[in-house]
Amino acid sequence: MKPSKISLSLCASALAAAAVAGDYDRPQGFKIGDRLTLTPYVSLSYTYDSNVDSAKHSKSGSNWSVNPGLGLSYVGENWGLTGTAWYQYHAYNRYTSQLNESSYGEQLAFDWRDSRPDEKGWTAKMTERFHQIAQDDDMSNHNGRGMGRDRKEFSVEGVVERRLNRNVHLAMTASYYLLDYDNDVKKYAPMYGWKRATVGGEAGYMASKWTDFIIHGDYMWYDQDNNKLRSGRYYEGYTRRGKKINADSNGWTLMGGIATRATERISYRVIGGYSRFDYGDGAKKLGGFTYQAAANWIISDTLSFTALGSSYYQPSENSYGTAQKVHTMSAGLAKSFVRGKLTGNVDVAYRKQTTEYAEYDMDKYDEDIWTSRIGMNYHLNRFFTFFARLEYQFTDSDHRDYEYDRWRGTVGVRISY
Repeated sequence: MKPSKISLSLCASALAAAAVAGDYDRPQGFKIGDRLTLTPYVSLSYTYDSNVDSAKHSKSGSNWSVNPGLGLSYVGENWGLTGTAWYQYHAYNRYTSQLNESSYGEQLAFDWRDSRPDEKGWTAKMTERFHQIAQDDDMSNHNGRGMGRDRKEFSVEGVVERRLNRNVHLAMTASYYLLDYDNDVKKYAPMYGWKRATVGGEAGYMASKWTDFIIHGDYMWYDQDNNKLRSGRYYEGYTRRGKKINADSNGWTLMGGIATRATERISYRVIGGYSRFDYGDGAKKLGGFTYQAAANWIISDTLSFTALGSSYYQPSENSYGTAQKVHTMSAGLAKSFVRGKLTGNVDVAYRKQTTEYAEYDMDKYDEDIWTSRIGMNYHLNRFFTFFARLEYQFTDSDHRDYEYDRWRGTVGVRISY
C-alpha cells in the first residue's frame, strides 16, 4: 500500500535544506498583526532539456518559465496554518503548440495541540493539496505522484493523536487521493488514474527517551479510471488473458517497527510487515512484505542528511489491467555556506516497478528509474535569490521502447518580499 504519513519525494535533500538553512537575509513577507504573514514571490527561469519527450529517441529543447505565488502563515496560541498558492507557465522553444501550458495549485497545512511534544494530550494535523500539473513540470514525477503527463491531483490527509502518558500514544489516520489524467487519445495511449481512500491507526510505546515501538495498520479502497480498454492496435498479436478488469480494488497493511522521537541529532522511523492487495475486485490477489523508512541526521549546524524509502502495491498508471509492486529509495545532503547566504543540495533516488499481474502479455515488464540532482541557491539579499540545478534521469526497462536517459539544466532568479 502507498504510505500516507511518510512523503517519498525524490528531492529528499529539500527536506534537509529546510533544517540547515539560516535566517540570514531571508524574506520576511508582509506582517499583518502579530500572527499573520503573507509572502508574495515570483520566479523566472530557463531550462535546457536533452529529452523533451522522455523517449528512447530523444529530441532536445528548452523553455522559459514564470512562476508567481503567495505564501501564508498564521500562528495561533496552540495552532498554526501555513499555505501556498501558485501559478506556472512554460514557454517551450520546441513543440510550442503542445507544451506551452499552465500549471497551478494550492496547498494548506494545519496543526493543533493542547500539550507539549511527548506529554499527555491531543495533537491534530491536516494537509490539503490541489495541483494541475503540466507534463513538462519537472523530472520528479516518478515519486508516486503521477507519471509525466498532464494531470490533476487532489489530496487530503489527517491524523489525530492522543498521548495517554509519556510512554503510550495512539493515533487515527485518514486520507483521500485523486489522480486524474487529461487524456488526449488522439495523441497518446490512455493513462489510468484513480481515487483512493484510506483509514488506519497506530499505537506506540515509548520505552525510553530514544526508543519508540510502533504498530501501524490501514485499509484502502481504489476506484481506477480503467472503464475503457486501450485501442486494439496497441495489442495486436498479444494474448488477452480474460474479461474486463473491475475498477474496484482494495487492500490492507499491518506493520510494526521502531522509531526515535527525541535524539539530539539523529531521528528515524523504520516499520515493516505484510500488505494484501486484491486487484480488480479480486481478479488477482497479491501480497507480500512491505516497509516504510525515514531518517534524518543533522551532522552539523550547516550540514544535514535525509533518507527515505518504502514499498507498496498499486494499480499501474500506464498499462490497462496491470498491478505493480513499487519500491522507492532516496537520500540527500544539504549544506549551508557563508552564514546561510549560499546553500546547496545533492540527492539520488531509485524507483523499481515490478509487474505482479498483467491482463495482457505485452505489459509484463519491470522498470528501474534512477534520478540524481544537484542544486545551488545564492541569497543575495532579502529580495533576490539566484538558483541553479542539474538533473539526470535514467530508465532501464524490460520493454526496450521505454528505456531512455534525460538531463536538464536550469538557472533562474526568485524575487520575494
